[in-house]
Amino acid sequence: MNRELHADIAVIGGGTGGFAAALAALTAGRTVIMTEETDWIGGQLTSQAVPPDEHPWIETFGCTRTYRQFRDGVRSYYRNHFPVTPEARANAEWNPGGGFVSRLCHEPRAALAVLEQMLAPYLHSGQLTLLLRHEPVRAESEADNVRSVTVRSLESGSESVIVAPFFLDATECGDLLPLAGAEYVTGAESKAETGEPNALDTARPMNMQSFTYCFAMDHLEGEDHTIDKPRDYAFWREYKADFWPDRLLSWTGVKPHTLEPVRYELFPDGKSVSLFNYRKIADKSHFAPGTYKSDISLINWPQNDYWLGSIIDVSPEEKARHLEQAKQLSLSLLYWMQTEAPRPDGKAGYPGLRLRRDVVGTEDGLAKYPYIRESRRIRAEFTVLEQHVATAARPEKQAEVFADSVGIGCYRIDLHPSTEGRNYVDVSSLPFQIPLGSLIPVRMNNLLPACKNLGVTHITNGCYRLHPVEWNIGEAAGYLAAFCLDRQTAPRAVRNQDDLLTDYQRMLAQRGIELSWPTTRPV
Repeated sequence: MNRELHADIAVIGGGTGGFAAALAALTAGRTVIMTEETDWIGGQLTSQAVPPDEHPWIETFGCTRTYRQFRDGVRSYYRNHFPVTPEARANAEWNPGGGFVSRLCHEPRAALAVLEQMLAPYLHSGQLTLLLRHEPVRAESEADNVRSVTVRSLESGSESVIVAPFFLDATECGDLLPLAGAEYVTGAESKAETGEPNALDTARPMNMQSFTYCFAMDHLEGEDHTIDKPRDYAFWREYKADFWPDRLLSWTGVKPHTLEPVRYELFPDGKSVSLFNYRKIADKSHFAPGTYKSDISLINWPQNDYWLGSIIDVSPEEKARHLEQAKQLSLSLLYWMQTEAPRPDGKAGYPGLRLRRDVVGTEDGLAKYPYIRESRRIRAEFTVLEQHVATAARPEKQAEVFADSVGIGCYRIDLHPSTEGRNYVDVSSLPFQIPLGSLIPVRMNNLLPACKNLGVTHITNGCYRLHPVEWNIGEAAGYLAAFCLDRQTAPRAVRNQDDLLTDYQRMLAQRGIELSWPTTRPV
């Protein structure tokens, strides 16, 4: 017999948005059950092993208070537990990893430690029930409400039925939406449907952004750490997409905003972009000699983006096949770099590249979960379009102002090559707001999105999917569910009744969620 679990709010998925949603609901005094498919909470920050993608003002403003606490916590984690150099210790905006993709690059385990500390009081008190290695398998809905969600342990196979007044979908692919019978969208909408300048002429529901199995490596010159040849290496060694200027396994890529070919190098040479330094997550020069044998880099590059098929709304067999092929691509990239990659000195291969299985916590050395850029998305009361946020569509140079704002974000519209052969779509966007209407399904009353599955399009997903934005979405959803329980009301009533909206936004502001951008910002 399945055990039955009860809480005020159930968060299905413990990634970046799910974590923030659970923390918000807990802070608001509610009991929470949070499930997570892997054995690490944190999603993009941990199990997917992706250093934060952030905007240039992140150190001063443009994120929620708790996201800033997380960022501060990462720096404190290293300062408190590692032999950090005096220079690094004195730098308030220290970047432990030294990568240039972000102002705060770090190892996944550092992020995990900080997130676990942030949840510790609620776990110890029993206010939070955390079910790791559990995935949703069924949902029971009645009329327009979710009554229960059944989750299965990936360890034992046992099932638990979660009953709660509110359910938040924070799964990486929006897996709860079809189980609950909620209306949702996948892939690319048509230009006729959205009017977006960069939309396709015809809707392509299976045209979704590539996903990536990230991995970590360091480099020990003079040593040989070559892995066994991957099973599919022969295929990936020769693979070239029609829209790509060279073989995928090469030092040639494209500039996302112009699609012109660009040349990379592994290590800095003063001429080309250093891929090793791009997402470097540990810089040994910041620590006492001997702490790290080498810098460590996180490999999330164009060369291991997988676009040969989607893992959303396909059969279990097809999903498994694409996941395995994506793993083979990442392992093939490493093997190519170790054995055949051209070097500036005329030699081939860097056998000293070492796969750091310990950094991501897996036997195969690949992240516990693929980096998912695009999810199922709810059909929402309001959908954010390219016209609301793209620089070219806003002659006044300000994104659309939303009276129902529940947070802010900023990032380029950055779409990676997609599963039906479209290259990058990289469009300048303006600092934007997150409208409450994009968090409210068109029909369901007690089901809310809590990550990148909100009411955005294939295009605007490209700027609403990043770490601080996903955190803000989850946090706003967690507080919204708690607010509705307190007021005995529904999310759509909060949006559509001025007094409720005012009180909810006041609550968000008091909790440290910025609802609008400053009128002036440093250049």
